[in-house]
Amino acid sequence: MTERLPLFPLNTVLYPGLVLPLNVFEERYRRLVADLLALPEDRPRRFGVLAIRDGREVAPVRPDDGPAGPLDGLGTVTGDPLEAMYHIGCVADLASAQEQPDGRYELLVTGTTRFRLRSVDTGGPYLTGETEPVEEEPGEGAGVLAAGVERAFRAYQKRLAGAREASTVGSQDLPDDPQVLSYLVAAASVFETPVKQELLACPDTAQRLRTELELLRRETAVLSWLPSLPAVDLTRQSFSPN
Repeated sequence: MTERLPLFPLNTVLYPGLVLPLNVFEERYRRLVADLLALPEDRPRRFGVLAIRDGREVAPVRPDDGPAGPLDGLGTVTGDPLEAMYHIGCVADLASAQEQPDGRYELLVTGTTRFRLRSVDTGGPYLTGETEPVEEEPGEGAGVLAAGVERAFRAYQKRLAGAREASTVGSQDLPDDPQVLSYLVAAASVFETPVKQELLACPDTAQRLRTELELLRRETAVLSWLPSLPAVDLTRQSFSPN
């Protein structure tokens, strides 16, 4: 079964169960939000978030060529939006929206389920796509792997805090559910977008945890050799510029 969703390309990855704040100022995305808010209260207000493979979130200014179109900023050789975005994304549920005096929106969205992008329609004011849900199985050994990932993640956090010359995050509780843990670790770790996308697209929870275990051990080893990284930005921005 497929579903048509408005699409919101970003230079980040959204995971199921995770919250993402968005600062929406581009006209095309402001129109998307306005259309969602105009829906009846009994209709779900959701859209698809896809990480950008090629291009930018923000369209370039086109003073001599009229307003930016829905594909501007997603720069590919062929102009095919399917090439510009990764094909596995996450459905975002609009939790709150605050319109600002200058027309911007400040959103809070929650990731719900994964989807696979089948086709893209560029005929409207913003991209829409035909999507199908991607189910997830636990996989073999997810419980044992989760325990190892939790230990590796805590070690990684301590090394990362040291590299940033900051205090450690403490010993807050982590979720017991292996799938929830796998997405939390993916979101909270400082990995490049292609790596975060790989984690989102893992076929099952066990595979994601297995990959995270390797990544966390490797990154922790690297950080142990670097007492401080003043030239590297290891922070995560609160708002995505789009």
